[in-house]
Amino acid sequence: MFLLFQIGLASIFLLFSTIASWYEGSAIVENTWEWKYSTPFSQLLYGQVQNSSDISQLDYFIYAVKFQPTFPVIMVISCLYLMILIGFHFFKKQYKWFTCYLSFLGGGLFFLSYFIFTSPTIGGKVLFLALLLSGLFCILLAALTYFHILNRHTKEITN
Repeated sequence: MFLLFQIGLASIFLLFSTIASWYEGSAIVENTWEWKYSTPFSQLLYGQVQNSSDISQLDYFIYAVKFQPTFPVIMVISCLYLMILIGFHFFKKQYKWFTCYLSFLGGGLFFLSYFIFTSPTIGGKVLFLALLLSGLFCILLAALTYFHILNRHTKEITN
């Protein structure tokens, strides 16, 4: 029951922060000078952006990350928390699988942080730190879970 409450609360945070990020990122429509630098999805789909109608909705999030990173970081953290809760729910009896899942998740976060390591904007640096620290947290949690299993297994052998 408590797990469902946590999943519901994290989902509400994710939904709210996604809507807020999307709204904040919609300011890109008015900033034509930023279209060249903050519309990678639109440029991939349509080529060079000529009109505001050419801008993909995903580019709103890129713009929000670069210039107003508060809600995108909340999005990342709430999504990560949901992923950890769901992984724990599915692997609660199989701790070794949960350890692998957390390690994989941490590695993925490190990989994502690598892509924005050289970002010149404050928002990019904030997101880089959020992803890096989240990756470290997942790896640390995986190590603690693994050593808990190892400790429990050695206690069972000695008894």
